[in-house]
Amino acid sequence: MEINQQTEHLTWQEKLEFVAGNFDGITFSSSFSIEDQVISDFIAAKNLPIEIFTLDTGRLPQETYDVWQNTLNKYELKITAYYPDEKEISDFVNREGINAFYASKELRLKCCEIRKIRPLQRALKGKKIWISGLRKEHSHNRAGKDFFEKDEALGVIKFYPLLEVSETELWEKIHQNRIPFNRLYKAGYRSIGCAPCSRAIKEGEDLRAGRWWWEDDSKKECGLHNLNKS
Repeated sequence: MEINQQTEHLTWQEKLEFVAGNFDGITFSSSFSIEDQVISDFIAAKNLPIEIFTLDTGRLPQETYDVWQNTLNKYELKITAYYPDEKEISDFVNREGINAFYASKELRLKCCEIRKIRPLQRALKGKKIWISGLRKEHSHNRAGKDFFEKDEALGVIKFYPLLEVSETELWEKIHQNRIPFNRLYKAGYRSIGCAPCSRAIKEGEDLRAGRWWWEDDSKKECGLHNLNKS
């Protein structure tokens, strides 16, 4: 994409300011990860005209709700929450069981679709730029991504400002700016999603090994980042 060349030599902060100054219809999805917290901190510090939303699946850890509230308290930002459709969740749970995602990858992906993908589609309706905290360091599957990618299915440009930022740099920024973070990181978690689908990782494991750990698959995603690139 042309915007990748236009912003090639900019820092991640400068890329964010460039986008905020040259586009409208910008939205940022936060899961309150360390990546997302660093981005929120910068948006608040610079008062950038970027909307922030989060997906509340209904199965998040209490620690995630705690950092959500701490973030609201510190920055007084507006964070819009999107929820799954009540009937879809009720039908799925009553038909398949409360923890059906453990039974098969098909059921896990269906759960992700109802709890995350469909609320995401509502959150992105009418938007032009979707900002995400995805980084290359997360997994081999994400190492080949560009800062800006076109998602044809959703009709938005996906922007990953922290794509090449290291985890060490993120923690330095968090401590320097006293940014609220999820205390599960102190318990060995490195990727935090729904409570039943996240665990702490062991030394030497991939950063995302704690997500859907029961699946024998190196390309474990929920579907949020399965883009059609152009």
